[in-house]
Amino acid sequence: MSNILVTGANGQVGSEIRELSLENEHKFFFTDSQDLDICDKERTENFCKENCVDIIINCAAYTAVDKAESESESADSVNHLAVKYLAEISKKQNIKLIHISTDYVFDGRNFRPYVETDVSNPQGVYGKTKLDGENAMLKINPENSMIIRTSWVYSSYGTNFVKTMLRLGKERDELGVIFDQVGTPTYAGDLAETILAILPQLNNKNVELYHYSNEGVCSWYDFAKAIFELSEIGCDVNSIETKEYPTPAKRPHYSLLNKAKIKREYNITISYWRDSLKKCLMNMGEGK
Repeated sequence: MSNILVTGANGQVGSEIRELSLENEHKFFFTDSQDLDICDKERTENFCKENCVDIIINCAAYTAVDKAESESESADSVNHLAVKYLAEISKKQNIKLIHISTDYVFDGRNFRPYVETDVSNPQGVYGKTKLDGENAMLKINPENSMIIRTSWVYSSYGTNFVKTMLRLGKERDELGVIFDQVGTPTYAGDLAETILAILPQLNNKNVELYHYSNEGVCSWYDFAKAIFELSEIGCDVNSIETKEYPTPAKRPHYSLLNKAKIKREYNITISYWRDSLKKCLMNMGEGK
């Protein structure tokens, strides 16, 4: 049995891990910024020592992509410096560390799914701070640790595209949704299951990078259409271009991630995005 610290426990992935932990043999410590401020290195180090933490799953992140453009210091504290501290603590106390990162470390100009070795080129503060966190962890290099980049995360918990579409779809007769950004939605429940399945197999000298999302490809327009179809909401969806919906932060137009490495090395099967969406909607009482 391991003692597992889950940071950012009230977010989407953290909440899904909490749900799965009820049927898991390990002892979990679920914390958010109110319980344990991971930007406070000394406090975090003491917490890990006092509770004999064996594994840290870092789900904490500053994820307000647009807000990060004007709050770069706050984003850097959580996405970069806190990750650096966790890596240093993990190395010092021989703790396994799994850190969740993002497709935003890329510029979205690729023509094929991104592999882990592709050159990163973030286009905004959020992506840059997440990449800085990755690089800090890679440099410190705690053993038995990994970084998992993911994309378009949604869940029955937290704030996300699926919940926004469900709300707007019930309020309006039609919506305009972007069609020229493509990627793959990731059901946080699937990612949480994968993380817990990987934990017993962690055995690597150097920090390893992996990509994870559900299978398949779609645009935000396709995603919205599927949400309304599967939940039987009669809202018309109109396709719009990114330029018609300007935001402070630039979004990558292409966010497909190649999952071959994580599937091969950990022998995992990944669900098709529509199947996972249906499962999530059913859990929310919205699926038919």
